[in-house]
Amino acid sequence: MDKFTPVFVLLTGLAVMLQAGILLAMYLAMRRSTLLMENLAAEVKAKVLPTISHAESLMTDIRPKIEIIAGNLQDSTTVLREQVERMDATVKDAVDRGRLQIIRADELLTRTLDRVEQTSEMVHNTVISPVRQFSGLIQGLTVGLEFLFGGRGRKNGSREERRPVPQDEMFI
Repeated sequence: MDKFTPVFVLLTGLAVMLQAGILLAMYLAMRRSTLLMENLAAEVKAKVLPTISHAESLMTDIRPKIEIIAGNLQDSTTVLREQVERMDATVKDAVDRGRLQIIRADELLTRTLDRVEQTSEMVHNTVISPVRQFSGLIQGLTVGLEFLFGGRGRKNGSREERRPVPQDEMFI
């Protein structure tokens, strides 16, 4: 084992030196990254912070205007809602009145048609039926008289045919 001890020491020394080199490289890379980050942070401070402060001041200036706009919008919405509710009530009232008028017109038309039907029946019973009865009576008398006096006015024993009275003339 003694022979290998110097080799192990040498290998251990090389391993330690290699680790030291890696640590040194990591230190340098971290330092360079830190410098880049510091430069970036400085640039952000130089460019973004003024913009943020400007935006804050702009928001401070705009905030009252936005609040006024929001209040006006809320007032307008309230007025519009009231107008829509009023218009809805008006339309409902007009629809109800229209419905009532339609019902009235229907009742009036129904009563009128009933009266026309009653009048038609009354005319039929009081005028047309007696006229038909009278017309039947007259026809009966006419036929009877023709029968009684029928033989004298005929020549050669032939009978003349009786002409029927058109039914259209019977109606008034």
